[in-house]
Amino acid sequence: MAKATHVLVVEDEPALADLLKYNLEKEGYRVSVANDGEEALVVADESAPDLVVLDWMLPKAPGIEVCRRLRARQDTRNTPIVMLTARTEEGDRIRGLDVGADDYLTKPFSMNELLARLRAVMRRIRPGLADDKVVIGDIVMDRVSHRVKRGERDVHLGPTEFRILDHLMQHPGRVFSREQLLDAVWGSDVYVEARTVDVHIGRLRKALMVGTETDPIRTVRSAGYALDVDAA
Repeated sequence: MAKATHVLVVEDEPALADLLKYNLEKEGYRVSVANDGEEALVVADESAPDLVVLDWMLPKAPGIEVCRRLRARQDTRNTPIVMLTARTEEGDRIRGLDVGADDYLTKPFSMNELLARLRAVMRRIRPGLADDKVVIGDIVMDRVSHRVKRGERDVHLGPTEFRILDHLMQHPGRVFSREQLLDAVWGSDVYVEARTVDVHIGRLRKALMVGTETDPIRTVRSAGYALDVDAA
C-alpha cells in the first residue's frame, strides 16, 4: 500500500485547523497540525512533511518567516508550500511567492478550491506522489491518453483547447490574463494575437457545456480567465 502523503497544517485558529485536518484526512492525507510558527518548525524537523499548508498570520513566528526557514533547510528545501492569507494586496502575495511559497489562497476560501490547489501543487512539484489524472469537480483529464471526461461524457477537444484546459486545471481558481495564457500555451517565442485566446476559450466552453451543464470557466473583466472550482 502506498504511503499516505504527509501534510503539515500550520494554523492558529482552532476551528479552521480542525476543519482543514478533517477534510484533508477524508481525502487520504496524513495530517499534522501546528498552532504557531515555532511549533511548525519543530514538527517539520521531527517528521519532514510532503506538503505544508501555512497561514500567513501566526504567533511566535509569522508564516512568511516559517516559509523562509523551511526553504533554508536541506530536508524541506523542495517541500511544496501553500500559504493561506487574509492579505489581499498584490504586493503581499508576490512577497509570499518570492520567499518560496508555491501557491497562495486568500481567506475566506472554499475547501474544494484548497483541495484542488493542493492536488495541483503536488502534481507540479512532486509528480511521483500524484498520478496523471487531473480531477476538478466533475471534469477528469487523463494527461497520458489526452482524454477528457465531464461526468460520464467524453469531451472532445482540439490540441490547443486541451492545453488551455490543462493549464487552468493545474492552477484551479487562479485568474490568468490573455498574455499569460499565450505564454503558457503557445510559448513566448510565438506571436499570436491576444484575441485568439478568446476564440479558443469559446471553443473550450462549447465542448465543456452540453445541455444544462454549468460553465466551469469564469471570465474576470479586464483580468482574464479562471477555472471556477465550484462550478466544475
